[in-house]
Amino acid sequence: MAPDPTPDTTTAATPAELPDPDQRPPLRRLWEYSARHRRQVWLATFMSVLNTAADIAPPFLIGIAVDIVVAGQDSLIANVTGFTGPRDQLLILAGVTVVVWLIESATQYAADVVWRNLAQTIQHEARMDAYANIQNLDLAAFEDRSSGGLLAILNDDVNQLERFLDRGAQEILTVATSVVLIGVTYFVLAPIVGVVAFLPMPVILWGAFRFQRRLEPRYRRVREQVGQLSGSLANNLGGIATIKAFGTEAREVERIGEESETYRQANREAIRFSSAFVPLIRIAILVGFTAILIIGGLQTLDGQLAAGTYTVMVFIVQRLLWPLTRLGETFDLYQRAMASTRRILDLVDEPIGITDGTTPLRDPAGEVRFDGVRFAYRSSLAPVLRGVDLHVPAGDTHAVVGSTGAGKSTIVKLLLRLEDVTEGAITIDGHDVRELVAADLRAAIGLVSQDVFLFHGTVRENLTYGRPDATEEQMIAAAEIAEADAFIRALSDGYDTVVGERGQKLSGGQRQRLSIARAILRDPAILVLDEATSAVDNETEAAIQRSLARVTHTRTTLVIAHRLSTVRHVDRIHVLDAGQVVESGTHDELVELDGRYAALWKVQTGEALPSL
Repeated sequence: MAPDPTPDTTTAATPAELPDPDQRPPLRRLWEYSARHRRQVWLATFMSVLNTAADIAPPFLIGIAVDIVVAGQDSLIANVTGFTGPRDQLLILAGVTVVVWLIESATQYAADVVWRNLAQTIQHEARMDAYANIQNLDLAAFEDRSSGGLLAILNDDVNQLERFLDRGAQEILTVATSVVLIGVTYFVLAPIVGVVAFLPMPVILWGAFRFQRRLEPRYRRVREQVGQLSGSLANNLGGIATIKAFGTEAREVERIGEESETYRQANREAIRFSSAFVPLIRIAILVGFTAILIIGGLQTLDGQLAAGTYTVMVFIVQRLLWPLTRLGETFDLYQRAMASTRRILDLVDEPIGITDGTTPLRDPAGEVRFDGVRFAYRSSLAPVLRGVDLHVPAGDTHAVVGSTGAGKSTIVKLLLRLEDVTEGAITIDGHDVRELVAADLRAAIGLVSQDVFLFHGTVRENLTYGRPDATEEQMIAAAEIAEADAFIRALSDGYDTVVGERGQKLSGGQRQRLSIARAILRDPAILVLDEATSAVDNETEAAIQRSLARVTHTRTTLVIAHRLSTVRHVDRIHVLDAGQVVESGTHDELVELDGRYAALWKVQTGEALPSL
C-alpha cells in the first residue's frame, strides 16, 4: 500500500498496531518462522521416528531368539511363518535382523543429513533476516544498543539455535518415540508391569515443565550478559589506541573481568538448575526398571509371562534409559536455544521506523529545500531543529555553519533520510524525501563525512563501493580529481593495497581523499560535505579544497562546516544557532551584518576571544 503523501511525523506503527513478540512462545515463533521448510521438517521427523523404531527393534529380536530356543516349534516365528524347525527360524530371524540394521543405518544417515542441512539453512536465513532488518532500521534504533550486543545475536545466538536444530530436535523426537513405542509394548505384553513401569512418567513430565519455567529466565539472563560482554569487548578493541594512550590497560582488564565474571555467575545459576534434572530422571527410571525386574520376573516364574517376553521387557528398558538420561542435556540445549530464538526473532520482527517511499527520482537536478523542519531525537524531549527554512537552488554551493551542537549534522541525517522530520518537510526537486524511493534518494546524494569509514579491503574495493560497475578509467579519474591517485600508486600494491580495518593503514588525509574520490565516482546530483576538512592539516586541507573546487561547480553542494575559512567563497552561508537559521547571506554580507557569523569569524581569525 502506498504511503500517505501528506507529511506524517510518525512513520513507525504504533505499539497497538504491532503484535508483541514477547507474548508468543519462542518455539511457536520458530515454527511459524520456518514455515517455508515444513516439508523438510516433516521428512526429518519421519526419518527420526523410523530410525528410533529400528533402534528399539534389537531387544525384540533378542526376545524372539530366546523364544525360538525355549519354545521351539511353538515359537512366535513358527506360528507366523509356519517353519517349525529351530534352524529355519534362526535363519529367518537373521534375515530380519539384517533388514532392521540396514533400515536403522539408512534412516540414521538420512535423518542426520536432513536435520543438519535444515539447521544450517535456518541458521543462515535467521542471520541474514536479522542482519537485513538491522540494515533497514533507522539510526534511532541504535541509540540504546551496542554493536557488540548485536554481534552476539547475529553470531552466538544464531549458532546456539543451529546447535539445537542440529542435535537437540532429534534427541527430543527419539525420547518421544521411544516412550510411545516402549509404552505400547509394555501394555500389550504385560499390562500390569507396564502400569507400574510407567508410574514415574508423571514425575518426569512434572519435573520437565517445572525446570522449563525455572530455567527460561535464567538462560535469558545468560544471553543478555553475553551480549553485554561482547559489546564491551568490541568497544575496547575499537578503542585500543585510547586505552594505551591513557595507560588504562589494567583497569580495562579488570572491568572486562568483572563483566565476564557476571556472565560466569549467570551461567552457574542456570547450570545448577539444569544439572539437577538428570538425577531426577535416573531415580524415576530406577523405580520403573526395578518394577520390571521384580514383577515381571515373578510373573515369568509363575508361568504367566513367557521367557522371551520377559527378556524383551528387560532389554528394552535400556532403549528408554539412555535417551532419558540424555534428556537433561537436550533440555538444557533446548532452553538455551529458545532464549536465543527469542532474541533473534525479536530483532527480525522489530518494526522498521522509516518506511520506504514509492516515488522514483530520475535525473535529479539537485534543488534542496527545508520548509519549517523541526526534529527531536526519540531519546530527547528537547528539539534539535526548531523550524529550519533552507533553500539551495540546483547547481549552487551553500554552507551551513554554527557552533557545536547547533544541529548541523542533523541536517545531513534528515536530508539522507537516516531520520525523519518531526514536523515540516524536506524536498528534492519538489519531491518530499519521505515519498521518494530510498535507493533513488541516496543515489542522488554523495556524502563526504569527517568520520571517514573505509572497509577492510583494497583501495579499489573502497573506491568503487558506491558504484561497483565503474570502469578502471572512471575510478582513476575520480582518484585524480580528489588528488589521491599519486599517493595510491605509491602504496605497496597500488590500487590493490589492503587498507586495513577502518582504513587504519592510511593517514587521516589519505582516508579523506579516498572518501572524496568515492563520492565523486558516484557522480551524484547533490554533494554533501559534513566537516570534510576539519580533522586534517593545512596542506591536506588545501589539497582537498582544490579537489572540491573541481567538482562542486557542476552539482548542488551543501557544505557543513565549523571552520569558516573553508566556506567563505560559497554562494550562500546559513548560520545555524540553537536549531534555527538565524542569518543567511554571503561571507561579506554576514561580516558586514556584524551578527552571529561575524562573531564566529572574529573568534576563528583571532580578532576576539571565544565566550565562555
